[in-house]
Amino acid sequence: MTTASVTGPRDAAGVRAGLTADFAGALHLLRLCLRRDRVVLPLWTVIIGVLMPITYAGSIKSVYPTPTDLAKFAAATAASPAQIAMYGPIFNPSPGAVAIWKAGALYTVIAVAVILTVIRHTRAEEESGRAELIDSTAVGRYSGLTAAIVVAAGASIVTGTAFAVVLRMFDLPPAGSIGYGAALAASGLVFTGVAAVAAQLTTSARTARGVALGALGVFFALRAVGDAGSGTLSWWSPQGWSLQLRPFAEERWWVLLLHVAATAASTAAAYVLLRRRDVGGGLIAERPGGETAGPALAGPVGLAWRMHRGTLLAWTVALLLYGLLFGSAAHGLGNQLGDSRTINDFLARLGGNATVEDVFVAFALTMLGIAASAYAISAALRLHYEEAAQRGEPVIAGAVGRVRWALSHLLFAVLGPAVAIVVAGVAVGVTYGASVGDISDKLPATVAGALVQLPAIWIAAGVAVALFGLLPRLAPAAWAVYVAFILIFTVGSLAGLPAWVLDLEPFGHLPKLPGGAFDPAPIVWESVIAAALVTVGLIGFRRRDLR
Repeated sequence: MTTASVTGPRDAAGVRAGLTADFAGALHLLRLCLRRDRVVLPLWTVIIGVLMPITYAGSIKSVYPTPTDLAKFAAATAASPAQIAMYGPIFNPSPGAVAIWKAGALYTVIAVAVILTVIRHTRAEEESGRAELIDSTAVGRYSGLTAAIVVAAGASIVTGTAFAVVLRMFDLPPAGSIGYGAALAASGLVFTGVAAVAAQLTTSARTARGVALGALGVFFALRAVGDAGSGTLSWWSPQGWSLQLRPFAEERWWVLLLHVAATAASTAAAYVLLRRRDVGGGLIAERPGGETAGPALAGPVGLAWRMHRGTLLAWTVALLLYGLLFGSAAHGLGNQLGDSRTINDFLARLGGNATVEDVFVAFALTMLGIAASAYAISAALRLHYEEAAQRGEPVIAGAVGRVRWALSHLLFAVLGPAVAIVVAGVAVGVTYGASVGDISDKLPATVAGALVQLPAIWIAAGVAVALFGLLPRLAPAAWAVYVAFILIFTVGSLAGLPAWVLDLEPFGHLPKLPGGAFDPAPIVWESVIAAALVTVGLIGFRRRDLR
């Protein structure tokens, strides 16, 4: 008895000391994470938490000025399973509920942001070898994961709080504003835990991102199918939970307990899995490659195809699915918008024979083009990552020159988005045409609307190539340029930006097809700009030293 009473406190003290050692240095790593993300983190926080609510809440009164307009819009939306699948149902035809209806997509957007953040500070650090170097110092086993979770979770909470504050600035009810902000933050918290688990499973940051984003896609599909049907499947999705909190429609605060439970469970699982593996290792073993390379890998194009094919397939399938959703949602928009004077004035300014449905399809194709630009930038920046990992130098040192090696990857940055956007255009045209009973007319028009996006997509890729060739250390800044394009396109006019700033964004200059007037001039000069950016980048790469 005496022995037990003496050793018990010592054992407890040992456990506490062990836990303290496991988290040693977490605060220092947290500061390092914040320093590394000092640009990206505030950027996506401001975009989601400030600019988006300004966009959604700022336009609601001008587009739907009366309760009758709101009720008509909500009724038409309820009759469109495709739009319910995309954004969720409208639970109350009030200004607040209608204003945040499309903001339901942000539950997925913030999930993507936190997934990328967590993987960047965990698995990517291990893959690069920096985590092992840091772990060799007086840093605890759990410190890196803890710092990443705190950064992503903190950013989610700040973003949700900012969104709620901005909604209140537009005189929307406080309960609904707080409810949406809480639902947005809660979605970020859940997927912070999901990303933390994914980071423990594989040895590759790319695969970890794929696992986490794949889980996000499954949850989105469950929510979409559930909302379009009986609603049962929605309860298996964190995005569905956020929607079921029902901001501005008699908020159901207890739903947040589901987010809390899922966040706690996934975070705890991540720590358990981390304890059970080695630094740099993963719980899922990698499949060994063949003993010899096949004939397709004998040249740079074959090697590039092997590296890009999975990403190209994933992007093509994703754009195909969104094309199907957009095309299905187009029919009946005229009934939703009714006789809105704002919309009618916009159609008159657009020119051509545009209908409300045409405007929606043209906008949807532009958004798909913007999404395809992300793939184009990613494919172009593969040059940067291959060079930084010193995998490009052995290829260049052989019979393959620098320009030929670069062109083998740029082939996919140029043609890959073209394939993906055309597939998306076909999906939009088929579903839209089927809904109105006129595929033969709608399909060519939507494919044309998809093709006109290519020059802007190539400009985005060209920016990445130019930075890679001239300023290789700043090559990832192509993503900042991409975000700037999105901001200017989505909220530039609403924010009152000067005309010269609006002109910097390439998508707004292109013809708005179907329905709008066709002008080939911007297609030509944007293609010339894209070619010039790629040429400058290749010349710079040919003349500079390898990193």
